[in-house]
Amino acid sequence: MKGKYEVTQYIGVPVTTDQSGQYVIDEAGFNFHSWRTGKHTKGKFKKLGQVFLTENNLEIAVIKTLPVAFKDRHGFTPMQRFTSAAISDEALKLAEQRLTETDK
Repeated sequence: MKGKYEVTQYIGVPVTTDQSGQYVIDEAGFNFHSWRTGKHTKGKFKKLGQVFLTENNLEIAVIKTLPVAFKDRHGFTPMQRFTSAAISDEALKLAEQRLTETDK
């Protein structure tokens, strides 16, 4: 099929920057949501914890990735672009733990 591309679901959590400019998870809004790569998504996914921007310029840290069949892509909101920034390893571990707890 012409125009077909690889689609991945990214489960993430909103982040903000602290006074030193480091990305931190907003504890008050520790809510997980899903986005997907779109045809026009800019940048490349490199690692868990990486920050991306949504279509509304919300900063999100990737906590988990899952493959999505091309035909199922419309069930997820497309993201705008990946950044080169990431949350700390400690924040990523905390988010992964919280995600596991919500999956139970």
